Amino acid sequence: MQRVLLAVLSAVALVYIGDFISVRVRVLHPKPGNPFETVTALRILAIGEKGNKTEYSVDPLQPQQTAECVHALFPHNGDPPCWYLKRKFAQPIPMAILPYSWRNAIIGSTRIARRAGM
Repeated sequence: MQRVLLAVLSAVALVYIGDFISVRVRVLHPKPGNPFETVTALRILAIGEKGNKTEYSVDPLQPQQTAECVHALFPHNGDPPCWYLKRKFAQPIPMAILPYSWRNAIIGSTRIARRAGM
């Protein structure tokens, strides 16, 4: 079991090192295939409604989301891989509306904190 675990960890380490070297070489020798890309997408909100229905709408406050990514298997330089970022941007952002009783509890705790001087 230890040998299998060691072999799997070694394989993952070798793939990561190869991915890292690939990104470094593409950074040092700039071509049209630059390893870094800026991805822009619409922010889609998924708003739950009655009857388990969902309404989708574009975020009115911040309609676009932009982030930098790297064309690689793993994250590098603090940037996520483009395959992950594009998949994440394609998913709608779930919005939840708190029930009335929860709103009262939150508002009540805020009032208590203000009275206490917090």
